[in-house]
Amino acid sequence: MPKIAVARLWFEGNSFTPIPTGMDAFLSREWIAGEEVLGRYAGTAMEMGAVASFLAKHPGWSATVLRCASAQPGGPMTDEVFEAWMGEVMPALRAGGFDGVYLSLHGACVTESDPEADLTILRAVRSAVGRDVPVTASFDFHANMAEEAATLLDGASAYRTYPHVDMDVAGARALDMLERRIGGGAVLHGAVAKRPFVLQSLNMRSAEGPMAEVWALAAELEEGAVCEAFPFGGFAWGDSPHAGPSGMAWASDAGAVRAAAERIAAAIEARRGRFAVFSPSPEEGLALALKGPPGLVALLDPADNPFSGGIADTPGLLRVLVQNPPPVPTVFAFLNDPAAVQAAASAGVGGRLERALAAQVTEAFGPPVPFSGVVERLTDGRFVNEGPMERGAPVDLGPTAVLRSDALRVIVTTKKEAAVDPAFFSLHGIDLGATRLMANKGKNHFRAAFAERCSMILECDCPGPASLDLAALPFRHVPKAWLQPG
Repeated sequence: MPKIAVARLWFEGNSFTPIPTGMDAFLSREWIAGEEVLGRYAGTAMEMGAVASFLAKHPGWSATVLRCASAQPGGPMTDEVFEAWMGEVMPALRAGGFDGVYLSLHGACVTESDPEADLTILRAVRSAVGRDVPVTASFDFHANMAEEAATLLDGASAYRTYPHVDMDVAGARALDMLERRIGGGAVLHGAVAKRPFVLQSLNMRSAEGPMAEVWALAAELEEGAVCEAFPFGGFAWGDSPHAGPSGMAWASDAGAVRAAAERIAAAIEARRGRFAVFSPSPEEGLALALKGPPGLVALLDPADNPFSGGIADTPGLLRVLVQNPPPVPTVFAFLNDPAAVQAAASAGVGGRLERALAAQVTEAFGPPVPFSGVVERLTDGRFVNEGPMERGAPVDLGPTAVLRSDALRVIVTTKKEAAVDPAFFSLHGIDLGATRLMANKGKNHFRAAFAERCSMILECDCPGPASLDLAALPFRHVPKAWLQPG
């Protein structure tokens, strides 16, 4: 009876976010092991959901589910968290007794002292289990993938959608590769081909645009000896020696795999200039949004997008809404401000609240915004994602509040979880059918659930830790020449 080990460390680190991501962020989202993992994620559209499904379909297999951890993207992971995870997983793997290993990783993890943490994990896993135990992994599309990674794995997969609605599919593909290898299937060769530049990800959607064309090419390459071929867009705000886009492929023929990976990387390079995006200011964006077609219009602030490591605290877009109050029902989602939630709870529903909002973490992106209004709603912050992204996954925002000033509602939360699911708004009593303008700290993942709900979606350019102007950020591991648009 085959026995596999499963472990997960899913974290995307923004090197320019001023707050390190510590254990609290993991404990509030995911820091679990064993049967609890399978029980929580069974039936969900996530990697561990794929593990639960795989085991249900393979009753002769068993899995030891080691530490599984994830947190919302944020500042570099503290060394304490990384060492705790490594300190649990590596001794268990060194103890042996496994026929294979499946890893759920992000690919753009940076810690306080390690700018290539995913590669560090792969090296340690390979050292722990030796060369004879097959190891496969699944990655986020935004991985900053090291070329060496292909030499440490026996197979890999990645999300093929952006927004990422196929996390479970990527996990299933990696598990299928592991099953074939354990069952005596052909040894696969892997290759990663990189290019020396970094791209910001606003124009990398899988439904349209230049990256959609690259994904289509990669799918055509999956024939004959090539069983897996896919691009990585990279994570621009992770200051890593391996930053930037790449192509990865797996094949039974070493020559075919290198050629496939190179073709994917070349396809990205040929479209480099098309990934550059220039967005209006928040003032200009608001004016355009109010002139938009009937229905719900979304005005997004990508520079403080939690899924890009944003802090949900920058004041730029909120200031424009407060100083120029839209004459239509408007919701601002959201601010991660535990103190404001506590103040709202003290005032009670219907109570008045006057305080400064935003820029509570840092004023590096602008000063706080004076706010005067009433407390409209208080919640426990718990809901289950409707999807399609992370469908079925439980979310805990901690206590939250809805603050209202005339037609403007502002959602404040105790924990930082992106407002990209309709259930986020249902929890807060927001009728999207009666809302004209949604100002959201989001980017492409927002579109998974809202592209069809919105009559128009606009992005604006505000100061923030995921700024569009990469050349203005203080990179240490990425050459400045890599940051210029092609």
